[in-house]
Amino acid sequence: MAVQHGQCPDCTKLAAKNTWNSLVQVRQKVPHKRTFLYLEQLILKHNAQKDTISVKEVRDGLDFFFSSRSHAIKMVEFLQGVVPVRYVPTSPYNRLPHSLPNPSSTKSSEQIISSDTHSNTANFKFTYSVEIIPICKDDLVLIPPKQAKSLSNISPLTICTRVGNSVHLIDPATLQYCDITSNIYWRTPFDSLATVTDLVEFTVLDVEPDHRKSKGKFVMADAQVAVAGAFRSSAGAADDDEMMDYEVPSSSTSQIYHTRTHLGSILQPGDTVMGYHLTNANFNSSDFALLEPGRIPDIILVKKAYPNRRKKSKARAWRLRSISKEAGEEGETGNARGVVGRLGGRDQKKVDEDYELFLRDIEEDAEIRAGVNLYKVQVPQGDVRMTGPEESGGGKGRKKKRAQFAMDVDDKGEPEEVVETNIAGMEEEAEDEADFPEVSLDELLEDFDEMTLGPDGQTQE
Repeated sequence: MAVQHGQCPDCTKLAAKNTWNSLVQVRQKVPHKRTFLYLEQLILKHNAQKDTISVKEVRDGLDFFFSSRSHAIKMVEFLQGVVPVRYVPTSPYNRLPHSLPNPSSTKSSEQIISSDTHSNTANFKFTYSVEIIPICKDDLVLIPPKQAKSLSNISPLTICTRVGNSVHLIDPATLQYCDITSNIYWRTPFDSLATVTDLVEFTVLDVEPDHRKSKGKFVMADAQVAVAGAFRSSAGAADDDEMMDYEVPSSSTSQIYHTRTHLGSILQPGDTVMGYHLTNANFNSSDFALLEPGRIPDIILVKKAYPNRRKKSKARAWRLRSISKEAGEEGETGNARGVVGRLGGRDQKKVDEDYELFLRDIEEDAEIRAGVNLYKVQVPQGDVRMTGPEESGGGKGRKKKRAQFAMDVDDKGEPEEVVETNIAGMEEEAEDEADFPEVSLDELLEDFDEMTLGPDGQTQE
């Protein structure tokens, strides 16, 4: 008697590459990948990738491949619950099953692979296309005037504070806010007037909060600000190649601007804040040209910044997980770079900047941290060494250090990042901001994939 080992048909299909039955195409027409970085963490937190055969990055989004149509429908249902997707009526012949909460919100198509005329059966491949609203957190949004009147007569110039299954917009001058769902948005679609790459750095000179006017975490305040570096000598400004484009002061004018902001609860005189400089901006928008000049503020403040802490490039005590192990591997969750940022034609520097901005959003926003899983970074004992100024960048012949916005790649085969401490240059560095948002240890999880059992049955790392 001979024993022959084999696989069932389902396992055979799963082991073969490029064998899929259903495809979910997720797209967002924006010049960055921060939305998909956040979406990747939401998928991992809810374990929505467990039935995925592979995930592929494309120009404007991600493709999820499944071996069953029901798994693809389950992914579409998940996306409809966490992000605002496009509302597009589909053909009556290619509608999604009525089990979906909104069957007409997604395009679908099917392609016949094979058919049997004798048994009247056929094999199909199904494709579902989902488009996310092209508005992201901290974007400057100009609502069309007619639609703004229907939304409780809110001011057309608003700031996007959060994106869930709907877009949350707030008027920083009145604290009036509105929620725009997918159905409302796609009736009259509009794009962001400006994005985070257009933000300008300002210095707060004075702020007068009015605690009588507050809504949630936002407090109305009157602020006086100036462009960062306006009162500093140009000879003292150093050229930092690692700074992002929007962090470089755009003007040397010493003009003081008076504005009303929704950040009265966190701003103090001397703080650094990011905002949109509408006085020097030129927008290609017909709706913006129709606004009354008296209703357009000089600047709109968006969020507080922490330049002193950011320049130190301190290693974070936490990290994120990713869906795929590496570019050539498909399927299970691993500890290497995720599916976002692996497309060969994309600029790696731009990918690293998007990733750094996403990590900053996690640090500075507790609501975003609540939707992702953060894992502790285990630094082995003995890897903390003390360096002098010639090794850590104190002299001219310093060694090239890791870029500030380089994407963290968690690879088991590589040693953990070495924490360097510069004793000689500590006194010269600027002090950290007192209210810099720190991620507490209570919010971090243990990475159980890195834990193994020792010979005595004890858990060790």
